[in-house]
Amino acid sequence: MKELKTFGWYAARVSKSLPKEAFQPVPTRLLGGLAYLLIVIVTLLAISLVQLPLIVTIILALVLGFSYASMGFLGHEILHGTVIRTPWLRNFLGAVFFWPLCTGPRLWRKWHNMEHHVHTQDEEKDPDAWPTAPEVSKYRIVRMVYKLPLGVRSFCEFLFLTVQFSLHSLNMFKLYLKQFHVKNRSAVIFQLLLPWISWFGLLFLIGPEKWFYAFLLPILIANFIVMSYISTNHRLNPLVEVNDPLANCLSVTVPKWVDILHFNFSYHTEHHLFPAMNPKYYPLVKEEILKRWPERYHQMPLIRALIVLWRTPRIYHEKNELLDPHGNRAYQTLGNGLHPKKIHYRDL
Repeated sequence: MKELKTFGWYAARVSKSLPKEAFQPVPTRLLGGLAYLLIVIVTLLAISLVQLPLIVTIILALVLGFSYASMGFLGHEILHGTVIRTPWLRNFLGAVFFWPLCTGPRLWRKWHNMEHHVHTQDEEKDPDAWPTAPEVSKYRIVRMVYKLPLGVRSFCEFLFLTVQFSLHSLNMFKLYLKQFHVKNRSAVIFQLLLPWISWFGLLFLIGPEKWFYAFLLPILIANFIVMSYISTNHRLNPLVEVNDPLANCLSVTVPKWVDILHFNFSYHTEHHLFPAMNPKYYPLVKEEILKRWPERYHQMPLIRALIVLWRTPRIYHEKNELLDPHGNRAYQTLGNGLHPKKIHYRDL
C-alpha cells in the first residue's frame, strides 16, 4: 500500500484550485427536494385514495422507492451543512428528507458526520466498517453464515441490502443514544419514533394491501438503492490507520441523469475530501485529484463495483485483504491488487 495521507493533506492542495463559491451553501438544491416531495405526496394520495390497476400501483411503488432513496441523498447533503447553514432549519429539512428512511438528524450527524467521516475504515472506531476475522469469530450465527459457499452468501447479502440501512440505523440508535447529553436524548428518541409512528399510522388508515405499495415495497427498494452506493463506497477498500480518502474510498460512475437525480452521491472520494462542500462541485474536485494523484484514485462503474462486491467476501484479513473462511482464501482490496475485471485471491 502507498504511503497514507490525511484528508486534510489532500484538501489543502486541491482547495487552492477550486472557486470560492464551491465552499458556499447552495439553497437552490432544495428545488430538487421539493420536486421529490410533490411526487411522493401525489403518489401516496393516488395509491391511498384511488383503486388503480395492479401494474400501475407497482409502477407507483417503484417511483416511491426511487424518490425515498433520492430524498435520503438530499437529507445527507443537507445535514452536512452544504445547502443551509442555519442549524435549526438544517436539522428540520434533514428530518423531512430522511423521513422515509426513518433516521433522525441528531443521530445521523453523530453517526455519520462525527464518527464515520472522522474515523473512516478504522476497524475499531468507524461504525460502518465491515468486521475483521477475530470479530466474526465471536458470534456463532455469523460463523455459521460464513460456512456457506461465497455465491450463496453473496445472494443473501444482496437480498439483505433491501433492509440493511433501516436495520443499521436502529443499531446506531442503540449504539450512540447514551453518548448524547441527557437533555438531548429525548429529542433523539422523538426523531426516531415519529417517522415510524407516522408510517404505521398510515397502515391503519389505508389498510395492509395499499400500505404494502405505499411504504413497505418502496422502503425495500429505497434501502437497496441507498445500500448499492454505500456498500461500494468502502467495502472493497482496505482498513486503514490513517484516514486517507484516496485509500479508503471508492467513487462510482453512473449515467449523468442518475447523478442529477441522486444529487451527485456517486462522488464518494470527493465527498470525504470535502464533506462540507456542496456535491454540485464534486466533478471539479475529481478533475483536480486526477491531475495530481491519478494512480491513487479509485473509481469504477456502479454495476461493475456491485459485481466485484458479489465476487469477493466481506470479512477483513490483515486490513488489506478480504477473507473467505469457507474456501480459506484471501482476496485483495483496492490499492493492493484487486482488479475489477479479474478477481485474484490466494489460498491460506
